[in-house]
Amino acid sequence: MSAEKEEFPESGDLVIATVKAIAPYGAYVTLDEYNNKEGLLHTSEVSSTWVKNIRDHVREGQKVVLKVLRVDIEKKHIDLSLRRVAGPERKEKLLGWKHDRKAESLLKMAAEKLGITPEAFYEKAGQKIEEYYGGLYEGLEEAAELGDEALTKAGVPGNMAKVLAEIAQTKIRIPKVTIRGVLELTCFKPNGVGIIRGALINAKNIEKPPDAKIGIYVIGAPRYRVEIQARNYKDAERLLSNISETVIQTIEKSGGKGAFKRE
Repeated sequence: MSAEKEEFPESGDLVIATVKAIAPYGAYVTLDEYNNKEGLLHTSEVSSTWVKNIRDHVREGQKVVLKVLRVDIEKKHIDLSLRRVAGPERKEKLLGWKHDRKAESLLKMAAEKLGITPEAFYEKAGQKIEEYYGGLYEGLEEAAELGDEALTKAGVPGNMAKVLAEIAQTKIRIPKVTIRGVLELTCFKPNGVGIIRGALINAKNIEKPPDAKIGIYVIGAPRYRVEIQARNYKDAERLLSNISETVIQTIEKSGGKGAFKRE
């Protein structure tokens, strides 16, 4: 369906490849995302150190992330490199590829449940999800979190959105991160305890991403723990910062004092 590409990759692209055969001078691989076009990983591009035996680095049937060095479309020749792929690049590419495979698998399940072909389902639903969310898996993550409304607002027909969201909610585990900090709050006015309590209650109602959760717990006056759970560290850190700043400003305006420390 959507993930298989008929064209050739370009120099500098990262590709997922399967090692098919190993020769003394390198390894022949097929490119999973490009209709199994064949490429060569020369021994000199396997490692930044001397390669005594290429089989110490790659083996037949192994999935590897490679960087495209040169492409000769007329000769259908693709030169590839393993040593030029950084660790973070490899992890990100593999994760994206796995997400693509999973997303297409879920689309096929939904198509089968509705009695239509995967190609027809992709045309009527998959393309709309990709256009709206920038990726099929990203849209399905939203559906797993928010239900079929996340898909209908992307233009997916109601019956397709319902079935696909139900499948996504059973098959996709939404990743979460949790961060914490401690607020130290004092207010010596007669109603100081009420002022602090009100500031913390209001903080729990602060605007937040739909998938985020806020927890505020008493450690022992004047210390209060704030716990944030969100899909990523960026959202979590921003929300924790907003809450701590809002609470401290409220307390200080009421004549008290506040401080925050990240755990």
